[in-house]
Amino acid sequence: MNPIGRIIPTVVDTYLPGKEVPVRLTLIALLSGGHLLVEDIPGLGKTTLALTMAATLGLSFGRVQCTSDLLPSDITGLTVFDRESGQFRLVKGPVFNNILLVDEINRAMPKTQSALLEAMEERRVTIDGVTYPLPEPFMVIATQNPAEQVGTFPLPESQMDRFLIRTGIGYPPPLIEKEIIRSGSNREEIRAIRPLVDSEEIRADISLARGVYLSEKLTDYLLALLEASRNHPLIQTGISTRGGICLADAARSRALLAGRDYVIPEDIIELALPVAAHRILLKSENEGLDKEGVFQSLIASIPVPLS
Repeated sequence: MNPIGRIIPTVVDTYLPGKEVPVRLTLIALLSGGHLLVEDIPGLGKTTLALTMAATLGLSFGRVQCTSDLLPSDITGLTVFDRESGQFRLVKGPVFNNILLVDEINRAMPKTQSALLEAMEERRVTIDGVTYPLPEPFMVIATQNPAEQVGTFPLPESQMDRFLIRTGIGYPPPLIEKEIIRSGSNREEIRAIRPLVDSEEIRADISLARGVYLSEKLTDYLLALLEASRNHPLIQTGISTRGGICLADAARSRALLAGRDYVIPEDIIELALPVAAHRILLKSENEGLDKEGVFQSLIASIPVPLS
């Protein structure tokens, strides 16, 4: 198994019990060069997930708590005049970290949300006309509460499309939840985590993920999924070409975490929902339907090729 894949049992057993799925999806997003949107109610460990992954991977961590008065410069930083040197200098914002936690992203105004677009897509930010590169790797982990509507600004489709994966945290199994309640918060323990991998291993695994083999047969299967989403009677906007690329990249990363250098159908099937469901738009008369349920039935309708 690759270096990053080896950390999963340790992270889940020691720091995030019952959270193997979101841990694995976070690593898939990182290996694929993508970003993660975690949508769930408060108190289930969204922030703990981001802190733990940054610490175990030895990556720098920044956090933004979104509010309606948050400014783009609160994320990117700004230039200030230094009287001693007589020159302007850059005061970097939290975006200049490997992992940026954007908490309650749907509480930020659309203008501030858009400030993230350049960072997420281009891995750079422009401040006062000067462009600055962001560190590599760079990943945004954004959270939002789906149940709360007051004081929120829903993410537009263009912003949603920048997230490679959309997932939830979910409640832990009862026995694990009982132990979590008994033991209390492990935030101090997380702050003391020593990295389990180094930056060279992370960069090597990201490079290896790009080279994982995707056969022509599975590429056709993926294309059939895209075309079915575009021709579905309940769907207005299907999966774009970018969405197809994202699904292929994520499938490669899942294969690498499993210790394979080739993609199998299960890699695509398991990731189709978290990677692609948030990219479709139902027709207005079908907006009350469960989007994920519609997409799940679409996946089930497409014949799976033999490996």
